[in-house]
Amino acid sequence: MLPSADEYEITPAELQTIFAEENNTSVRLIDCREEDEWAICRIESPREQSTELIPLSRFAAEAPEKLGEESRPVVIYCHHGMRSMNATLFLRERGIEKVWSLAGGIDLWSTQIDPSVPRY
Repeated sequence: MLPSADEYEITPAELQTIFAEENNTSVRLIDCREEDEWAICRIESPREQSTELIPLSRFAAEAPEKLGEESRPVVIYCHHGMRSMNATLFLRERGIEKVWSLAGGIDLWSTQIDPSVPRY
């Protein structure tokens, strides 16, 4: 289950639960790290959609166009959760309410959920 719109973060355990639900609402997973980090590792959704890269360095220019009409919930992640929180706040300020930052980023995902995801 997704957090309420009053919350700005989703925990790795909550995201894993959403991924495991058979009839879940498809979540759009956005990685806001940079391309060199993307090349090291990423979180892959078990559903039909894949993780998308929109680096924070280009987020203001690309995200509104790519996500402006999005009806699915959006989860954004980065390395530790700081950049993804900035991206979440950016989108919330523009009226996109169903967006959350992954608490602890890919690093916490690796330690709590999927140790096969390399840490760096």
